[in-house]
Amino acid sequence: MQPWLIRFALPSETEYLTELALRSKAYWGYSEEFINACRQGFTVDLNYIEQNPTFVLENKELIIGFYSLEHLSENEVELGFLFIEPSEIGKGYGRKLIMHAKQQGQNLGYRRIIIQSDPNAEQFYLNVGGTRIGTKKYANIPNREFPLLQIDLHEIHL
Repeated sequence: MQPWLIRFALPSETEYLTELALRSKAYWGYSEEFINACRQGFTVDLNYIEQNPTFVLENKELIIGFYSLEHLSENEVELGFLFIEPSEIGKGYGRKLIMHAKQQGQNLGYRRIIIQSDPNAEQFYLNVGGTRIGTKKYANIPNREFPLLQIDLHEIHL
C-alpha cells in the first residue's frame, strides 16, 4: 500500500489549507509584506471548497499539499490552488497532485486547465505538460505579473 493518498478536502481543514498556501508561497523568498498582500486571494473557506473541487494529498495522515479546480467555461477549468508544504517541495508530491488534477479535469469533461503560475513554479508546470500562453497582472499587487499557462487535456493519456 502506498503511504500517500489524495482525497477531498474537509471543511475542518480550510484554515490549515490557507496557512499551508501562505507558507508555500513564502518558500520562494517573498517578503512578509508580499505574503500578507496575498492572504485574501489565498484564503480557503467553506464556501470555496463547496463550490470548487478541492483535494488534499496526505502522507501518513499528514497533509502535504492540496489543489483545487475552478470552473471557467464549458471547456476550461482553472487550477485555483496547488501548494505543497515547503519541507516537501521537490519530492514529487506536486507532480502527483497535477496528474490527479488532469484526471479530474478530463473526468469532468474539460479540455484545458488554465494555470496562473508563480514565476518560480513556471518550470514545474512546463515539465508536466503546460504551455505558456501569456502573462497576467496581479490584481492586488501593483507592478507584478505572473505566467499564464494551459494544459491541454485532450492530448494526455492517463
